[in-house]
Amino acid sequence: MPTAEQVPDILSPEFAADPYPVYRRMRDTAPLIWHEATRSYLVSRYEDVERVFKDKRGEFTTDNYVWQAEPVHGKTIIQLSGREHAVRRALVAPAFRGADLREKFRPVIERNARELIDTFRESGSVDLVDRFATRFPINVIVDMLGLDKADHARFHRWYTSIVAFLGNLSADPEVAETGKRTRAEFSAYMLPIIRERRENLGEDLLSTLCAAEIDGVRMSDEDIDAFCSLLLTAGGETTDKAVSGIFLNLLRHPDQLAAVRADHDLIPRAFAETLRYTPPVQMIMRQSATEVELSGGTVPAGATVNCLIGAANRDESRYRDPDRFDIFRDDLTISTAFSAAADHVAFALGRHFCVGALLAKAEVETGVAQLLDAMPDARLAEGFIPAETGLFTRGTVSLPVLFTPATTA
Repeated sequence: MPTAEQVPDILSPEFAADPYPVYRRMRDTAPLIWHEATRSYLVSRYEDVERVFKDKRGEFTTDNYVWQAEPVHGKTIIQLSGREHAVRRALVAPAFRGADLREKFRPVIERNARELIDTFRESGSVDLVDRFATRFPINVIVDMLGLDKADHARFHRWYTSIVAFLGNLSADPEVAETGKRTRAEFSAYMLPIIRERRENLGEDLLSTLCAAEIDGVRMSDEDIDAFCSLLLTAGGETTDKAVSGIFLNLLRHPDQLAAVRADHDLIPRAFAETLRYTPPVQMIMRQSATEVELSGGTVPAGATVNCLIGAANRDESRYRDPDRFDIFRDDLTISTAFSAAADHVAFALGRHFCVGALLAKAEVETGVAQLLDAMPDARLAEGFIPAETGLFTRGTVSLPVLFTPATTA
């Protein structure tokens, strides 16, 4: 089996600067790599990542989340299986689709986007990451849950430390300790609110979770606490980096930006292509239940398998000219892009497909549309050179944009 010595290491500066050429070398020459530092097998080809996620043969589990996520979230649906997983997912899923999403939470999304944009609408310049992308999804989730948005700074600190813990592949002890401390702080904050909300149900998402029941099964206080932690992190991180990623990709392709500006119905296409081209989550782990043959070799039972989403979504055997951003490509199906039948693997696939995908879609559609209207001629600030960072999740840390305020255009 090829080793990590034959391609730049995923923990190396070269990979950090731009992982996509490294991903190509992996797919071409080392589609399965044993990575000693993370004690995991790196899987880079689309067909293999798709197989792991869909897992039609019962070859893979989410047991890795016991050590990867449970220390900072508690036990969540992402590590459950079988009927237990199906019931827990059925308890939370209705809030993120259909009437609840459309009638209850779409107005929340629209209001939060508008409130943030109002703070810079007439300024003519803004760092979209700092002033919008990092704030928008957290504000939406906090508002949906019926929590106090005045605690935004606290939520952002917790979310940042949890994401750092999840991506701590170099095993930095300080990052690990901060993540565990965050778990205790978050629970101390949430559990009293959950208990109070059970006694005084409202129209918010937290009340919905408290009241949900299927076949006599309800979520415990600890279940709800863990789910809220997962929602804050997964929902915040993906939407944060998706919004900034969409704008960066469109600003680098003015013709496509003009098309989206003229027709907001193209925003889902821009979102789906961004998920493929520069996915916010770059890797998701699974654990092998049995010995499995994949491209390039054999994975033994009980091993951690690191599915490289950023590599799979640029696989030339699946997408034509995969290193080109193109919202009009015909090998990415938009009608299924936000479902478990998606062509891309940015939300995973199969039974563990991201439960919040449609919420992310609603946030992105609303936020991007309002930003386009508020910034009629948005352009990158002169001299700015975009740079993406991150290993487990990846995105630009700054996106300074100039525009003529719509109110004075």
